[in-house]
Amino acid sequence: MAEVIQKKLQAELEKYQQLQKDVSKSMTARQKLEAQFTENNIVKEELGLLDSQNTVYKLIGPVLVKQDLDEAKATVAKRLEYINGEIQRYETLLKDMEKKSEQHREVLSSLQQEYQRAQGLPAGKV
Repeated sequence: MAEVIQKKLQAELEKYQQLQKDVSKSMTARQKLEAQFTENNIVKEELGLLDSQNTVYKLIGPVLVKQDLDEAKATVAKRLEYINGEIQRYETLLKDMEKKSEQHREVLSSLQQEYQRAQGLPAGKV
């Protein structure tokens, strides 16, 4: 009986470890998005300081291409909106993963207790 519980415990532990890796990856991705959001906010503020007489260039590959100021502002605003949506999506994903992680911890805890009880029984009384 202890062997069966030990196998269940090992399987749950592996699932839990994989979930923790997924959480880590999602947190890293979210941090990158937050950095991009901050950078784009700075660009938006800088574009706000310009007037129609200023020239704005967009880097496309190795080439700087002249771009309309209003078009540049609209592009940055759309990018900020998209990044913010992605951040919200990751927030929801991380909350769901945290709930699953808590459930796995509870299952692991109960399986550990069950395994300890099974090991504590004398042989033949299973």
